[in-house]
Formats: sequence, C-alpha cells, structure tokens
Amino acid sequence: MDYRLPEELIGLRDMARKFAAEVIAPSARTWDREGKIPDEVIAQLGELGFLGLMVEEDLGGAGLGYLGASVVIEEIARHCGGTALMISAHNGLCCGHLRQGASQEQKAKYLPPLARGEMLGSWGLTESSSGSDAAALKTTAVKDGNEWVINGDKMFITNGDAAGVFIVTARTDPEARKHKGISAFIVERDTKGLIVGSKEDKLGMRASGTVPLTFEDMRVPAENLCGKLHGGFYDVLKVLERGRITIGSLSVGLGRGALEEATAYAKQREQFGKPLAEHQAIQFKLANMAVEVDAARLLVRKAAIVQDATGSSKVESAMCKLFASEMATRACLDAIQIHGGYGYMKDMPVERYLRDAKLCEIGEGSSEMQRLVIAREVLAQAV
Repeated sequence: MDYRLPEELIGLRDMARKFAAEVIAPSARTWDREGKIPDEVIAQLGELGFLGLMVEEDLGGAGLGYLGASVVIEEIARHCGGTALMISAHNGLCCGHLRQGASQEQKAKYLPPLARGEMLGSWGLTESSSGSDAAALKTTAVKDGNEWVINGDKMFITNGDAAGVFIVTARTDPEARKHKGISAFIVERDTKGLIVGSKEDKLGMRASGTVPLTFEDMRVPAENLCGKLHGGFYDVLKVLERGRITIGSLSVGLGRGALEEATAYAKQREQFGKPLAEHQAIQFKLANMAVEVDAARLLVRKAAIVQDATGSSKVESAMCKLFASEMATRACLDAIQIHGGYGYMKDMPVERYLRDAKLCEIGEGSSEMQRLVIAREVLAQAV
C-alpha cells in the first residue's frame, strides 16, 4: 500500500515500477552472473532522473527529497538489489556528500553530470582496519603547496569500478583525536596515483561493482577539499544517517519482491491435492511477510519525511534501516522455504534476493551499530 504519497510521487512510482519490470527484471539474473549493469541501462536511469534523485533542480537533478528517492529505490530493488545499490550509493553517498559539504563551485561542477548519469559517483570511507569504527581510518593527506598528497587504501567501495568521481576521506591532522582530524576530498578517476583494484567476488549484490582503492602519492588540487578542513567526519555522519534511508528502501523492495514471488508460487504450486496457498502453514508465512514489509515501508517513509522536513533523522534512519534490513532477510528466507527445493535454484529470483538482502544488515552501519544508536537515544530520553 502507499500511504500519504502525493500524486506526483504516485506517478513516479508507476514509472519506476514499469521500468523495473520491463527493463531490469528480464536481465537481472544475467547482470548478477556477469557482475555488471550495462552502460546503456545506466544511461537510461540518468535520463529518467534516477541518478539525481535528491539533487536540486537548478543543478540538473530531480529534487525529489528522500521520500521520492525511497519510492524509486524500492521499485528498482523489487527486481534487482545490485542495481538499487548502485543507485543508492551514487545518490546517497557520493551526491549526498557533495550536497552536504561541497562548495557552490564544486556542486556546480560535479552534481549536474552526476545527476544526468554522464558519470557514476563513488564514496571511499571503509578501510581494512576501519569498518564500524570509521574514525579509525589510516589513509593520510598531507598538504604540499597547492596540493594534497594522499596515501593509503580503501576497501568495499561501491561503484568504484565505473565511477568518474570519488569522495575520499583521509586523516589531515594526525595529532588530533581520531574523529577530529579527518577531511574529505574530491578525486577524479584519471588522477595519477589512484589505483582501482579488481572487482570483489561477492555473495550478493553482484550486479553492483565493488572494488578496493589504493592511493600512492596521489596528488589532488587544494581546491578539491570537500567541506571544512579536519571537519570531514561530521559530514560523513550526516551522509551515513541519510544513506540509511536509501538502504531501508532497498530492503523494502527486496522484501516485497520475496513476498510477491512467494505468493505467486504458492497460488500455482499444488501439494496434497491443492495449491500451497490453501495450506494454513503457508498462509501464516505470507501473512507475517506482508505485515513486516508494510511496517518496514512505513518506518522508511517516516524517516524520509522527517529528513526532508528537518534535515535530521538520526534515530528514525537507524530504526528504519535496522528493521527493514532484518525484515528483508527473514522474508527472503521464508520465500525460499515456500518455494521448497526450487527456491534453492538460481532459476528462481528469491535465491538472488536472499543473497542481496544480507548486505543490507551490514553496509552503511551494521544492525549492531543501529541498535547502539537507538538505545542511546532511548536512554537519553528516559526520565
């Protein structure tokens, strides 16, 4: 169901749903197997405005806000989690950081081509020694005249295989407390010293390219500093907060896909002389899935509405991401159970949905980190 959606977002939903069903669904298994979304599909996504969902209209974007983005990402994820992840990382992380910290000149230079889909954006935060403890990063940036010299490495970088521009975090003040000495930089793909590694061989989200990055005396102009010097970690926290809404939306799409596929299968598959859908055990599974998908969607849209209205949704984003991601895994497991042995085969979309869903419990803040965020707020408000 779609609660409180304005007419323009209902039209947007229908457009995204049609595109996902007609263009993405028939090829999603191939993209998963080959580990790549075709360039022509990325171009189509740009033409539809899906690569500039939150970018302001005067910068070439759709200006839809997080509620509009949640609608689109859910529809794309219904058929392909990897494609939805590519869109989420491009919009929520790269474009999101530029919108959060970049100067007006930087925004005018990079956001229009990103919004049009002329290039993909990527975001470099995670390192081998810093995941949930993001402030423990070791990549360094040292000022040398009118340039910054960056050395270090990043891992698990979504869109890194194809991105034209990266937002990279590095330590610029080694003497400061770890979260106070971090800055962000805009790095173009052809920058000397940027080494893009081979794509990772992942469990799920395989259509979305994930790579390691290495920086060897990589020099970027001083004007490529994105945000305040030594203040980059505060922008990172805002980017992650908002990015959790997009991951929540992606999770809802996967959970809904699992429910719809399981429902269709249960209605046509017969056992013991009647369709599976007429067995109470299956009905109960479908009922639980439907309740949880709807609840997750409402939490996501609440977080999106709060973010759009106030610019802050720390707890709401944590709640929606936590519940929706864990819901998606449960729904996919139940969908496979309903499919029986067929659900374990790659011919069935639910097998892929499960592999895709698990990442949603890990990326952009694990479930454990979301519970910490929520618990701290509950305790702070307790009388």
